[in-house]
Amino acid sequence: MPDRIAFIGLGIMGRPMALNLRRAGYDLAVYARRPESMEPLAAAGAMTWRSPAQAAAQAEVIFTMVADTPDVEQVILGPGGVLEGAAPGAVVVDMSTISAAATRVIAGRLEGQGVAMLDAPVSGGESGAIAGTLSIMVGGAVPVFDRVRPLLEVLGRNIVHVGTNGAGQVCKSCNQIVVGATIAGVAEAILLARAAGVDPARVREALLGGFAASRILEVHGQRMIDGNFAPGFKARLHQKDMRIVGEAAAQLGLGLPTAASIAQYLDALVDQGLGELDSAAIYKVLESMNH
Repeated sequence: MPDRIAFIGLGIMGRPMALNLRRAGYDLAVYARRPESMEPLAAAGAMTWRSPAQAAAQAEVIFTMVADTPDVEQVILGPGGVLEGAAPGAVVVDMSTISAAATRVIAGRLEGQGVAMLDAPVSGGESGAIAGTLSIMVGGAVPVFDRVRPLLEVLGRNIVHVGTNGAGQVCKSCNQIVVGATIAGVAEAILLARAAGVDPARVREALLGGFAASRILEVHGQRMIDGNFAPGFKARLHQKDMRIVGEAAAQLGLGLPTAASIAQYLDALVDQGLGELDSAAIYKVLESMNH
């Protein structure tokens, strides 16, 4: 089992994930663009480095957790990137949510240098990252997955190997459609209850006991009732994910009208300057449409 790990990208998700690996006893090298993001890891005993290449050179397994496809391309393939530092036989585990097509290209570049890759995007938000209970959707070769699985088990509870490189990212796109559609459905239900003069908290309680029950109704339904949209998963990142869904659908010649409507809600939210709120704030867009 790998003992030496690097973690690149220490944002709202990456920092607690890296801390969980360190607390599990692994030697950890870290890099983040903002030095202050590395301070909690340094305090926990991780070594900090000045580039992804330097961090990768210390490690058998290199995790990346950054915002978007260009960011992953930069930290892995760019100047001072992971590819410059990773030794043959190392594994890159990209836990960002990016394009499946780009993932396959990156995996090919790494393979040419003797470095394996898994795409392993996650669901569960900041709370899941902190608790180590994320759902992890993995694409890549089975022997590589088996080698890295003990590390993934530190980070998540539901870990599924979906297929070859890129399959994890396709699965994450499917996840984001279901999450977005459910947020919109819960928002419409709460709006209807309020407009009809019925207590939405009681409606939520009733629905949680039946077929409409979901984690979204439980957590985000309460957020909507309370008007609390502090981010667990920022709307601008969900917007990015739905853009990836739209691009994949276009490449495959698919019409996905529900996904398209979710993307429009998120675009409206970001256009209103609310992209830093949780994506549950789709409720605010629907509310404003009805006033």
